[in-house]
Amino acid sequence: MSLEDHVEELASDLDVDKEEVRRDLENLVEYSVPMDEAKQSLRRKYGGGDSGGSGGTPSSKAIGEVTTDDSNVTVTAVVLTSGRRSIQYNGEQHVIREGQLADESGTISYTAWDGFEGDLEPGETVQFGNAGVREWDGHPELNLGQSTQAEPVEATLDIDAEVGGESALADIEPGDRGITVEVRVLECEEKVIDGRDGETTILSGVLGDESGRLPFTDWEPHDAIEEGASVRIEETFVREFRGAPSVNVSEFSTVTPLSEPVSVTEDAPRMRVREAVESGGQFDVELVGNVIEIRDGSGLIERCPDCGRVVQNGQCRTHGAVDGEDDLRTKAILDDGTATVTVILDDELTERVYGGDLDDAREHARDAMDKEVVADRIAERVVGHEYVVRGSLSVDEYGANLNATEFEEADDDPAARASDFLQGVDA
Repeated sequence: MSLEDHVEELASDLDVDKEEVRRDLENLVEYSVPMDEAKQSLRRKYGGGDSGGSGGTPSSKAIGEVTTDDSNVTVTAVVLTSGRRSIQYNGEQHVIREGQLADESGTISYTAWDGFEGDLEPGETVQFGNAGVREWDGHPELNLGQSTQAEPVEATLDIDAEVGGESALADIEPGDRGITVEVRVLECEEKVIDGRDGETTILSGVLGDESGRLPFTDWEPHDAIEEGASVRIEETFVREFRGAPSVNVSEFSTVTPLSEPVSVTEDAPRMRVREAVESGGQFDVELVGNVIEIRDGSGLIERCPDCGRVVQNGQCRTHGAVDGEDDLRTKAILDDGTATVTVILDDELTERVYGGDLDDAREHARDAMDKEVVADRIAERVVGHEYVVRGSLSVDEYGANLNATEFEEADDDPAARASDFLQGVDA
């Protein structure tokens, strides 16, 4: 069935205006709600009998009591954050508002769709009547639409949350919206990508503050965002990038230069391997462990000249038969007693552990008539030794991989580190 067929069915079954049903259904589907779930949600909203909806007045609930089993509720809450974002459906641009609300019982995210009329200023206390509920990332989220009534109330709620969304980078999580950060731009480059409207110029790089570092993307390049600049960025949203948060700056974000430079930590947080892997990913992390093995695909390798992928037997997975270009890489298994991770060293770090550059590796392989001698030498030098490794950790269905930026042999006191490790295990 087409979307129009679903709209016709729902409007007929529920005796509701067809245009209103179409608008609600398009919003839900555009926001990645499966069609069956979207239809069930609208049946509950408009009182369809077979979906469990009562058709009565939505019950008033504390935020902590709202569940994904609810269809529509009334909540009274303080607006914590409010950010705008542009989405596209049916070939048209639409602006939604999203953020977080809080009362004494907890917090909940919200999305305000076309047609919602109400106050979403951070710090305001508002009663939201007939707010829809849907599941988002395993948690309930409020959907504020044309049928939602928003009334400011004179009430003081004792909330355990900060109003306004100001956050340190270390405290940001994927899914946050309406966030404000004060940061220094550590890296920044201009890129041209294939956007939804054709080629689009964006900025990407790394931001830093006293708590840590995170990647960013500026979808509407702001002049104030340049390498070395300290800026205040308001109304950002946060996505997941390789398992870690990524700050997204949009056309609605405000970027203000700061008169004083933002201090940036020089250190990455040190974590145990299991802790880092179970976090799902870390943009900048430090691990300590023993190299127990050098994996296949290390040493002198070949890459596709078009995409940079590793070539196996003259074949690129994307471009087929190619003349590969020589490169150096190391894939080392690091073990700290809690878990293992694959540490990937680029050509520069591999040159250091190998003890020679690419030309040396080529000559070594020619003399031995075997490319594997390069990986063998690397293994002889690093396996069994303890290293401090810093880099970006990603975790997916293929395992945990850390792209190293630093790889140094450890000089910590083993007894002190063992004591710290045992205390952590006991905890």
